[in-house]
Amino acid sequence: QVQLVESGGGLVQAGGSLRLSCAASGIIFSINTMGWYRQAPGKQRELVADISSGGTTNYVDSVRGRFTISRDNAKNTVYLQMNSLKPEDTAVYYCNADVRSSYYNSKYYWGQGTQVTVSS
Repeated sequence: QVQLVESGGGLVQAGGSLRLSCAASGIIFSINTMGWYRQAPGKQRELVADISSGGTTNYVDSVRGRFTISRDNAKNTVYLQMNSLKPEDTAVYYCNADVRSSYYNSKYYWGQGTQVTVSS
């Protein structure tokens, strides 16, 4: 009933920037926390950043100060501005949203993933 569509990934040189977007659509009553996860080959998926419905943010230490998460509640969209990118940021990035589809039910949804590759 809910789909998350991601965009903005690509190839960039070290020190460059990318902006990821994730738009939720479908039967949405409200969205609680939205976030970005990433998974590099051979590594576990990790939380990169998340943002609550009220705007409170959280970042993994390795991206703090370089990445900025934001959201537009009117558009049901979350963004991840990534600056000063490093090769170790290379991964598939996944959007996640805790969506309440009715007054009585909520569920986590995932985007399809978008590849971010940072060359040295």
